Amino acid sequence: MTTADTAGFVIAGAGIGGLTAALALHARGIGATVLEAAEEILPLGVGINIQPAAIAELTALGFADALAATGIATREHLYVDHRGTTLWTEPRGLAAGYGHPQYSLHRGELQMMLLDAVRERLGPGAVRTGLRVHGFERTADGVRVEARDPSDSAVLLEATALIGADGVRSTVRDRLHPGRSGLSTGGTRMWRGLTELDGFLDGRTMIVAADDRATRLIAYPVSTRAAARGKALLNWVCLVPDPAGGAAGDPRLSRPGDPEEVLPHLAHWSFDWLDLRAMVLGSPQILHYPMVDRDPLDRWGDGRVTLLGDAAHLMYPIGANGASQAVLDAAALADHCAEHADPAVALERYEAVRRPATTAIVLANREMDHAEKALAARPDGDKSATLAEVTTAYRTTVERRPSAGR
Repeated sequence: MTTADTAGFVIAGAGIGGLTAALALHARGIGATVLEAAEEILPLGVGINIQPAAIAELTALGFADALAATGIATREHLYVDHRGTTLWTEPRGLAAGYGHPQYSLHRGELQMMLLDAVRERLGPGAVRTGLRVHGFERTADGVRVEARDPSDSAVLLEATALIGADGVRSTVRDRLHPGRSGLSTGGTRMWRGLTELDGFLDGRTMIVAADDRATRLIAYPVSTRAAARGKALLNWVCLVPDPAGGAAGDPRLSRPGDPEEVLPHLAHWSFDWLDLRAMVLGSPQILHYPMVDRDPLDRWGDGRVTLLGDAAHLMYPIGANGASQAVLDAAALADHCAEHADPAVALERYEAVRRPATTAIVLANREMDHAEKALAARPDGDKSATLAEVTTAYRTTVERRPSAGR
């Protein structure tokens, strides 16, 4: 067993939220060490959206040019039926009057961007890989964190505070809230892929499509580099109602997907501007997993230990807000830690702002999921007014709270 003293915060998890927290704390003069269970951090995942409020925080940390060089500044959400007929359009990002874009980009590229910045600004040892947080205990003036390396040897770190940004399987959450790790499911299975195509609409549009069986398809381009080559790297997700298949609500059900599982759900679809079969078959890898979230907690932390991102508020991808809320968590946490000398007070104030905001979004995402399914199953007719109501209600819920973002 070895003991390493740290002068700052220990952050469990080198995902988007954890890395942003390290950068935001550093920008305010607060030291941080990030512990990551993986021995090597790789650019994994598919496409995500980062909403304007979170882009404002990343811009303040110096990433404006890097984001513009990587992601697509989404201009519009286009709602269509399974024949490709337009039902409703909604401007996004700068086109909607926000001060910053909404970016669609590859999750792994964003993570690597943040990781490189942490190592450059905080030092090469600021991110310690191959160390999974195993437990912690409070001390008179901090938190003693126990981590385990791949050989299961213990490493002790003396920390000012511990931030659990360790995702859906968060050890920190489990220690803070034993017995509260259960997942809720919307009874939906998802298949996700990335496919390079010759083009996709105007190159800056996201589509949200549904048929009368409540099968949904969301697709959007995620790469400026592909666009510069005249291509579109299209992120797509097919969501299929399946109460039995998703009832377990266990992310370990995630597995490689098969194109032949997806194609039957889209066999009766027809877009004259997108070859759906080519889109599915053209993805080098397809991911399959149930759509899950967690019931909101009535508190996150205790003293100098708290949660951030998915560990705190796992939410349905409906609404495209998970990563954005992790970024906003990180910025708010750093702000309060800079304002209050006592870390326990700072983390309490952070939670007082962020927990109500993210609770509202978890519930709003559930409501939007239900509304989209109900609308899809409704007999044919003009659905534009209902879509406008649904999207406006969601935006109002998300934006009405301080630092909630959208």
